[in-house]
Amino acid sequence: MAINRLKVEAYNVTVKLQADSRTPYLSITACGVDHVAVNGRKLQRSLLLLPEYLDENWGPASFAALTQAHIEILAHTSCDVLLLGTGQRQYFPPPALLRPIYETGRGVEIMDTPAACRTYNLLVAEGRLACAALIIEGNGAA
Repeated sequence: MAINRLKVEAYNVTVKLQADSRTPYLSITACGVDHVAVNGRKLQRSLLLLPEYLDENWGPASFAALTQAHIEILAHTSCDVLLLGTGQRQYFPPPALLRPIYETGRGVEIMDTPAACRTYNLLVAEGRLACAALIIEGNGAA
């Protein structure tokens, strides 16, 4: 994965990422303040992404709207590494909210959404089964 282009528009930074064209998996090709692009398709709602699966209706409109129901879905997702992108800033959910994940014996890596996007692409390029739950803040989020 290489950074292809960096575009700055009045405090709105969009990073274009170039996916490894040799892999058939879903990858993140751009990440901005109010969107994430998966295989070139711009999405403006919080989403759940695995190398072979995309759920465009997974998530909350913001970190503050993250609920136990969202976490339950993550707890039942089969993956090697679970990433939670909390929006443009890194926020840590209370341990009680993450309990369903911990009860499965798994952990979760919590980071801001742009960092989760980069990490997801790196892990998938290494052949790891990564799951990225990405909170996208903005008008299009649900």
